[in-house]
Amino acid sequence: MRIAVISDTHDRIPSTLPDRLVGADEIWHLGDVCDPMVLVELEQLGPPLSVVMGNCDGYLGWPIDLQLTREGLEFYLTHIPPSRSPKGVQVVLHGHTHLPRDEVVGGVRWLNPGCISNPRAGLPPSFAWLEVTAGKLTRWEVVRI
Repeated sequence: MRIAVISDTHDRIPSTLPDRLVGADEIWHLGDVCDPMVLVELEQLGPPLSVVMGNCDGYLGWPIDLQLTREGLEFYLTHIPPSRSPKGVQVVLHGHTHLPRDEVVGGVRWLNPGCISNPRAGLPPSFAWLEVTAGKLTRWEVVRI
């Protein structure tokens, strides 16, 4: 399973992003969409789109967090990184910091794709590919735009 992970669009999706997401089985957005209309182009790509609410989002139709199971692996999606991971979760995905992250804390993998619209620390905009195979996270690749 191949999942495109994006965060912090803040009303802007780079024109090259939709073409880069072709081949995704799912798309996960980790919040701060701002205007829900910015997601229309991503929804039209076809794969299921899961979105969590960020601190800059006014649309109340998205959940604050999601716990998803893919091939037996438990994922927790949220915008602001929690102080600790929920029980039973193997992977926490978050946005908010505008910086990519890939680290293991207490046996849980913490991932952030960076920011698609306004990254920090002089980094270029980015999203990430996450792949799950046979119940294992086999790939996490931050892609610079």
